[in-house]
Amino acid sequence: MKKLYQSGLAFWDRYEKPIKLVFVSSMVFFVIVALIMFGRDVHWDQVGVQLGRQSWDHLLILTICGILAVVPMLGYDVTITRLLPGKFSPRYIIQSGWVTNTLTNIAGFGGVLGSSLRAYFYSKDADRKQILNAIAKISIFLASGLSVICWLALFIMFGLHDGGHFNRYAIWLVLGGLYSPAMIIFTRFKGDTLFKDLSWKLESFVVASSIFEWLGVTLFFVLVGWALDVHINLLAVVPLYIVAQIIGVISMIPGAIGSFDVIMMVELVMLGVSRPTAVAWLLLFRVFYYIVPLVLGGILFTHRILKSLNEHFNHLPALIFHQTMYLIGTGLMYLTGIIMLVAASVPDLTDSNKFLQDFYPFTFFLLHQLSTIMFAIAILACARGLQARVKKAFWPTVIVLVIGLLNALFNLALPALAGYILILLLVVWGMRGSLYRYKLQYSMGKFIFDGVIFAGSFILYVVVGIVNTPNYESDHVIPDYLLFPGEHIWLSGFIGLLIGIGIMLWILHYFTRYADPFKNDQTFPRDRVDQVIAQYGGNETSHLAYLQDKNIYFYQVDGQDRLFFMYRKKYDKLIVMGNPVGDQQTWSAALHQLVNEADLYGYLPVFYEVDSTVTMLLHEDGFDFLKTGEDGLVKLADFTLAGKKQRSQRALIHKFEREQYQFSVVEPPFDDNLMAELKAVSDDWLGDQVEKGFSLGFFSQQYLNEAPVGIVRDVNSVLVAFVTFMPTGGKEILTIDLTRHSHQAPSGIMDLLFISMFEYGQENGYEYFDLGMAPLSNVGQSQFSFTEEKMAHFIYEYGYRLYGFQGLRRYKEKYASKWLPRYTVYRKKQSLIATMVALVSVVNQRAK
Repeated sequence: MKKLYQSGLAFWDRYEKPIKLVFVSSMVFFVIVALIMFGRDVHWDQVGVQLGRQSWDHLLILTICGILAVVPMLGYDVTITRLLPGKFSPRYIIQSGWVTNTLTNIAGFGGVLGSSLRAYFYSKDADRKQILNAIAKISIFLASGLSVICWLALFIMFGLHDGGHFNRYAIWLVLGGLYSPAMIIFTRFKGDTLFKDLSWKLESFVVASSIFEWLGVTLFFVLVGWALDVHINLLAVVPLYIVAQIIGVISMIPGAIGSFDVIMMVELVMLGVSRPTAVAWLLLFRVFYYIVPLVLGGILFTHRILKSLNEHFNHLPALIFHQTMYLIGTGLMYLTGIIMLVAASVPDLTDSNKFLQDFYPFTFFLLHQLSTIMFAIAILACARGLQARVKKAFWPTVIVLVIGLLNALFNLALPALAGYILILLLVVWGMRGSLYRYKLQYSMGKFIFDGVIFAGSFILYVVVGIVNTPNYESDHVIPDYLLFPGEHIWLSGFIGLLIGIGIMLWILHYFTRYADPFKNDQTFPRDRVDQVIAQYGGNETSHLAYLQDKNIYFYQVDGQDRLFFMYRKKYDKLIVMGNPVGDQQTWSAALHQLVNEADLYGYLPVFYEVDSTVTMLLHEDGFDFLKTGEDGLVKLADFTLAGKKQRSQRALIHKFEREQYQFSVVEPPFDDNLMAELKAVSDDWLGDQVEKGFSLGFFSQQYLNEAPVGIVRDVNSVLVAFVTFMPTGGKEILTIDLTRHSHQAPSGIMDLLFISMFEYGQENGYEYFDLGMAPLSNVGQSQFSFTEEKMAHFIYEYGYRLYGFQGLRRYKEKYASKWLPRYTVYRKKQSLIATMVALVSVVNQRAK
């Protein structure tokens, strides 16, 4: 006996593949012949009628339940990952398991496709042999659930006496039911080596997964019969389905395609189901249990492949995709909203415009003028949020589109409209990766654009309403496209317009409402500013912080302030004054942080009067620049009144000495008398002009008491001129801010102030004296200059409202040893006009 067994085993090992090939080929031939014979008697037009009779509700139920029926199969992948050394997240297992199982549901669990996919997905810390061993261990349990529900079928047949005419298949059910106990005995008592790492808990889990899988698909098959409204005892279908699956498994055809279907269709006809209905039953079952989950798996697999490619190409494909979806999505949202408003304002215009005739069916006209206009305005408000890349705009947009989709399906019953909305919804979903900002900031351009749309629509609607009044119609010939069907419809739309504007304001308020770290009402952090300047030094503009007319942005490392920026908010711009103040080693990181954080809140930083180092750092971060002036420096070690060049200045100083004008430096705090004298000179110098702030100091007792003041008195001790110091926190540069004199002061008093300050700097060990910037000097004069610089040169030629630029440049050239360029730096591809308007309005703003 043993010898016979060994001979049979050797024969099987030798001829296994040919035997399987002959068997499967025979089964395929039999299935094809049976399907052809069955199909000859099918009225295929009736099959189409059965399929077309399905309602949206039924199709939705079948879609959901078909997907749910596949879910238990994920238990196989959970078990496989427990047998492998790698660790995988639940999300990864669900995605990978869904892709693999929906494919192997058709192609077979243990085939080349299934093993290859699992080897691809679960190769982390595991080789192919380990994965194949894990698959082999699980494969034996796949039919355990089918084996268990064989007993359920037997109970229905012999216990409940339903499906008794299938008694001839009882032997198949009994044999199938014995498989599960035999498998448990084998794995527990005969498979100590192969299944030693498969615990009772893990084995019970995979068996339970198989039971739920087979029970779920059986009930889903019955559900398809319910959806077709077949008039038979559906409980009797359960044994039939189980028998057909057993025969399908025995046939070894992947997915039991054909073998299962032949048995089911033949036996369903014997149960009293018509042939067209039986075919429709099998088609719906295959579509919603196999095809729909497979499509979903294909989407997940495509997503996985694209994600890998995206990572390989440094996220460039995702950037291109999201940007493309962003442009298409915002464009379609605006186009749809605008056409809706135009169509609602001038209803008959669509009859005389080919473009509107083609596009209008794809707008959300909700059968009612009021709701149409409300939806149009809501869409435009959402479009503004999407255009500004605001994260909070995503779900309101989705909600608006879903409402439109449901309305198109269930109210209007327009599949084409529903398809357009669905495409738009998918585009918006695809662009969600482009939405990252916390809030909407309205720029001047955005405000003008939206204002033109909404105000223009309002005016157009009112005008159309006026020309449709009886009094106007009786005296004028009105074009047909301006005619309204009735006054009550126009009034309904007007109410919708007012409600829509309210909805728009609410949506925009929602988009702009967020805690803003760049708000303008900050309290001046004196202690922190003092600490940064004391530890790391200041610069030529750092003292302007004490004007307290600007906000302060600190950059920290390990919770310690390392530098700060001074800025003021205007529209959607942050006008940053001068170079960063503090640790120069952190300039690059600080600039990057400021730019990115400002972008998160919808702001565009504009850097004013920065040097070439900061300009180049920002240029690497996507900024463009415009030269706005040059800063004059006097090298104090080289300055002298001796020599032919300074002969006129030397004579001027001797003249002031003879007339007993005296210069002195006064340290704060200043008494009331001196402050009153300084105020009188300042008021006399200003005349009818108003104080400016931001980039310049202004007269303030608090500000003047922050630093020394150089004063000039005449022979009668009358204060005729003064200059305020701007400490830089070091001895490298000495600079000044306010330089003012009374109209009674003699000519040349400014030279006396500057020369006296030069001498003060020399005596106190300063290296340079900063004469300040000569705005817009030497800008745009070359024919090869940037267009922006030529615009700046135009401003230079025609002067500024308070200062004579050309005269200021010529005056400072008398003393300057060198000139350092100063730039205005702004984000590329942003409107230079809007940037300059915001900048000039801040620089020219009246001092507080």
